[in-house]
Formats: sequence, C-alpha cells, structure tokens
Amino acid sequence: MYTEQRSARTLRRSLSAWYARSGRDLPWRRTRDPYAILVAEVMLQQTPVARVLPAYEAFLRRFPTLRSLARAPLADVLRLWSGLGYNRRARDLQRVARACGDGLPVDSAALVALPGIGAYTAGAVACFAAGERTPFADTNIRRVLGRIVLGRTATEREAVAIDRELLPRDPRSWHHALMDLGATVCVARAPRCDACPVAALCRSRGRAGAPEPRRQAAFATSTRRLRGLAMRRLVAAPGGLSRARLERALADARAASVIDALARDGLIQIASGRVRLPA
Repeated sequence: MYTEQRSARTLRRSLSAWYARSGRDLPWRRTRDPYAILVAEVMLQQTPVARVLPAYEAFLRRFPTLRSLARAPLADVLRLWSGLGYNRRARDLQRVARACGDGLPVDSAALVALPGIGAYTAGAVACFAAGERTPFADTNIRRVLGRIVLGRTATEREAVAIDRELLPRDPRSWHHALMDLGATVCVARAPRCDACPVAALCRSRGRAGAPEPRRQAAFATSTRRLRGLAMRRLVAAPGGLSRARLERALADARAASVIDALARDGLIQIASGRVRLPA
C-alpha cells in the first residue's frame, strides 16, 4: 500500500473541492461520446491543450462520427491533422474507425486491443465515456501523485498503483482534477505549492522545482522535424511531389531514409518517382 486510508480521504475531498472551483472547462469534458473523447485523447498525446482546442473542433466538424472518419481518404485526415505533429496518431485513429464498424467499445480491455491505443488512452476513454473505475496515469497524474505520495515524480507503474488505491466513486472528476492540478499548479518547473489544495499532504512541498532530466534529442536536429517538414510539403501539394524535389526540400543527408520510413508507416505513397499522401 502506498497510501494511508485517512490521508486518502482528505486528499480526495480536498482535490474534489478544488476541482469544483478551479477545473478547466474543456469541450471533450462536456460529452460522453467515446469517439469524441478518443479524438481528444489521441490529439492530447504530446500536444498542448491550447493547440488541441481549435484542431479538435475542426476535426469533429469534418469527421463528426466514427463512420465518417472511416470512410474518408487518409490524405484528407492527414491534411486536417497538419500542425499537430506525430502523424501516425491520425493514421491509427482512422485504423480504429475502420476496425470498429459496429461502434467504439467503451471498456478498457477491448479498447487497448485496437491499433495504436495504449493502456493510458484505453483507460481514459473508458473512464470519461462510461465511468469505468480503471486506474491510468499521464504525465500530469504521474507528477501529482508521485510528488504527493513518494516525494518525486512516479513511474507509470507506480502512479497506476497509487491511482488504483485512491480511486473514488467518481473516477471522471478525480482524473480530471489530477490532470488540471498538474497542468496549472503542480507544474514541472516552479510548482505553485502556495496555491495547491493538497500541499499539506505532499511530501514534495517546497522542494519539487527541479525538473527531471530529459533525454530527448533536440527537435532542430531530429528526424521528427524532417518527417514533419516532409508531411507539410505534401499537405501543401495535392498532386504530390517528385521524390527528388522532396529530398531537396528536406535538405538533409537523411532525407531518403526519412521518406522511406514515412512510406513504411503508411503515411505517404511512392510510385514512379512521385510522392503523395495516401488516397
């Protein structure tokens, strides 16, 4: 056991009261449609809320149902996704739509079996769409629960275990509250402990300002930047581009391998020396 029962009750009450006052009003929190919630959860992976908001609304206007997304050409999906990055998310979202002709399941066990859906996304959709009391943890939840209980950011496994022990009857508000606290108060750098509703229970109070080291290649030199540039060029060229022209546009020794990788991922098509988005 990570948590003590009396402290757990106090934590749940304090966080619930804070969320009632300070929770963010986000459009995907106003629906129980599993498809709309899945779209939001996929978009929010590694993309800030501010960038997701307009993209989410535009995506649902163009593809309001699972069926409309399944029937669309992947090229149209990728064009609408442009600007969010990590285009494999759009590809996998459409694969889910095409695999679920009878509707999206709302239990985490069935969701996690779908293409591109991991344990976190499956748990979040099942929780927010159907109220399933399943534990899960994103970056914010890991930070908040880890700092409170362990005195440091938790690993995913630790955070899920702590979440399982603390889950209240209303898992929707609980998880939204944890996310909001991590996004607005218990932030990675300079957490606002003076404004935290659970500071009295937190083992990291006053000493959680140093972020964990990040082992990630600089974006400017990463293949992710090249992949994004290639996709943006193709989004702007409905008729496609010659492979030679696209390689020149990337202006990098890795251009050929990046283009080949995009093709293997099913994000582009190459035929007769010409590159285009999939039909």
